[in-house]
Parts: sequence; structure tokens; C-alpha cells
Amino acid sequence: MPDLSSFPITKRWPAADPSVIQLYSFPTPNGVKASIMLEETGLPYEAHKVTLADADVKSPEFLSLNPNNKIPAIIDPNGPDGAPIGLFESGAILLYLGEKTGKFIGQTASDKAHITQWLMFQMGGIGPMFGQLGFFYKFAGADIEDPRPRERYVNEAKRLLAVLEGQLAGRDWIAGEYSIADIAIAPWLRGLDFYEAREVVGWDDNKNVTAYLDRFLDRPAVQTGLVTPPRD
Repeated sequence: MPDLSSFPITKRWPAADPSVIQLYSFPTPNGVKASIMLEETGLPYEAHKVTLADADVKSPEFLSLNPNNKIPAIIDPNGPDGAPIGLFESGAILLYLGEKTGKFIGQTASDKAHITQWLMFQMGGIGPMFGQLGFFYKFAGADIEDPRPRERYVNEAKRLLAVLEGQLAGRDWIAGEYSIADIAIAPWLRGLDFYEAREVVGWDDNKNVTAYLDRFLDRPAVQTGLVTPPRD
């Protein structure tokens, strides 16, 4: 049985089965990337709910695994060097699990390069830009009288959607085959509904994107991953 005692996070969120991957997460667009990937690959795992409250993500136990105090994070008791490994950052987790299983990262080096570029497109573009859109359109930033921040992120969200709309012309999936790029991108598209921002970014004008999200949400592994760990 693997020994995870060197990971302080396991004192606050104990592992019922330390032989399987330990997931520390919450069902946000970033959090569900890890749970969806684990469901898609079929890797055995145990999910621990780490809320977004400071009491959880800024606790010493969680910071011991992720000093950046963001979900998700994982511990794999069967790491690549024969010892447990802890990881944070959703994109890094997707790449790691893809390499571990040989799934959803492409069959060739060229495939992997193309998939990785679209993963980076989400990490550097869609994620932070949509997140700022949510802040300035729905949350505390919506009270700012200056309209320029909202206009900036609304326009950037529209631009990013247009990039996806063009890429998805004639394709079911962003890099041609279902991949970690889709697992990264699609949850953030779903997040526009949470931000109540679909209308302002012209969601219905992007027919390829809307059909793409529907395909993604139809996958059984996605449906499970979206509610893992449960909010309640």
C-alpha cells in the first residue's frame, strides 16, 4: 500500500484508499478538467471536496500541495519514478494524465503539438479572459461605473469565440480528435451560462461552438466529471 504520509494534505483530507489517485477539487471550469479527465481515462481515483473558501484553499494542508492556493490538485501514488507525485495546475494535470495513460493527447508527436497548442489557448486566453468577463459583467466588478473594463472583456470573449468558431468548421473536436484540449476548453464555454453572459457575447451566433458544447456535454464521463466532487 503506498504511503502518502509525506503529503500534509492527507491529514486534513484523509485517503480512504491511498493506492488510487487523490483528487482535491471543486466543480468549477478549472476543477472539472481533472475530474472529467479521470473519468474519461478510467483511472481509479478518490475525490475530496476542497471549497473555494480561504479556510480550505489557504489552509496549510492545501498550500503544502499547491502553494498557489487554487484547485485542482492531485496526488498520484504511482508516480512515473516509482514514488508518489503531487501536481497542481489543471493544464499540467491534463498533460500528466494524458502521458500516464496514452489517451487524449494524440497518436503522434505532431498530434500532441497541435493538441498542446489548443490547451495553451485555453490556459492563456479563454480561462483568464472569460474569468475577467465574469468578474466585470456579473460579480463585484459589475459595480464599477467605468464601462471600459466590461467592454474590453466582452469584446475579447467575442474574439476568442470567433477563433473557436472558425477552428470548429468541419470538425467535431478542436484538434480533430477528442483530446485534453476539449476537456480544457468546453467547461469554460459552459461557464458563460453561469456568468449570465451568453447573450452579451453573441453565443447563439456561433453555431459550430454551440453544437460542439452539446457534443461535449453528451459524453457520460463529462456528465459525471461535472459533478465530481459534489458541491454539497
